[in-house]
Amino acid sequence: MRKLTYFIAATLDGQIAGPDGSDPTSGPDAFWPVGEDYLQHLVEEFPETLPGPAREAFGITAEGTHFDTAIEGRRTYQNGVDAGLTNAYPHLRHLVFSRTMTESLDPGVELVATDPVEKVRELKQQPGKDIWLLGGGELAGALHEEIDQLIIKLAPLTVGSGIPLFGTKTPFAPTYFTLTDSTILPSGTAFLTYSKKS
Repeated sequence: MRKLTYFIAATLDGQIAGPDGSDPTSGPDAFWPVGEDYLQHLVEEFPETLPGPAREAFGITAEGTHFDTAIEGRRTYQNGVDAGLTNAYPHLRHLVFSRTMTESLDPGVELVATDPVEKVRELKQQPGKDIWLLGGGELAGALHEEIDQLIIKLAPLTVGSGIPLFGTKTPFAPTYFTLTDSTILPSGTAFLTYSKKS
């Protein structure tokens, strides 16, 4: 069965974006440290998680090793749209969960207005590589119990407040994970992989 992996960047205080939810890596309010070693690690280990234009810039044409499907919430998708990308991941099956959008902005993006848990359970039964949950916190909160693996790109910074890893509405539900892999980059960012305990 395919796994649902929440592959996400987080600060030391557990925030995945600033209070307004905008992309922390680009724009006038960017605060995320995107160093050369960070990008190189993504290129080598997680090339499918790079947006299409970045893949072109790095000359990446091969399929990724981890994921063939990406899912995200409406607000996270909007960050890409605001940057001029109606489909940031054309190399993956790309689903956007939204109850407000009625028409896809790109033929390669599937809109899902139904229950996220139900849809993810359906996706897990289909053949293929794992499923990448790329954000945001509200969708991650709704899928909290369905997440099989966490890969946290932990940045060496704090921001005080922002969008938490699992949003603000996730019920209290202690879930235990085992650290299965770790890579600490010279710049201080740590890639930490956790698998859910069965």
